[in-house]
Amino acid sequence: MSEARAATEKLQVELHGLGVTSAYEVGDDATISVWIGLVVHYRDGFYRWQEGPVKRRHLGTDPVGCAMRVARRYQELQADIPLWWDDLARELRGEPVQDYP
Repeated sequence: MSEARAATEKLQVELHGLGVTSAYEVGDDATISVWIGLVVHYRDGFYRWQEGPVKRRHLGTDPVGCAMRVARRYQELQADIPLWWDDLARELRGEPVQDYP
């Protein structure tokens, strides 16, 4: 098992424990999609995430700390859906799924 896969699996377990059950591995062993527009990558020993056009980096290498920050941001985004989300959802899913975040 690669380091990236082990790291993303640990992160998924932590996210699930924090109530983020919709996160899934994208297929490259290093990327987890938490929600449309909120994606976490593991690279060079660090967790990095992108929310829409903004890229962020967790300063530690621990999956627990990263999961806490990402889960908090996930809840904030769902409570107050950002402007970029509609455009991204429409582009990725098409017009008929407007109401599904």
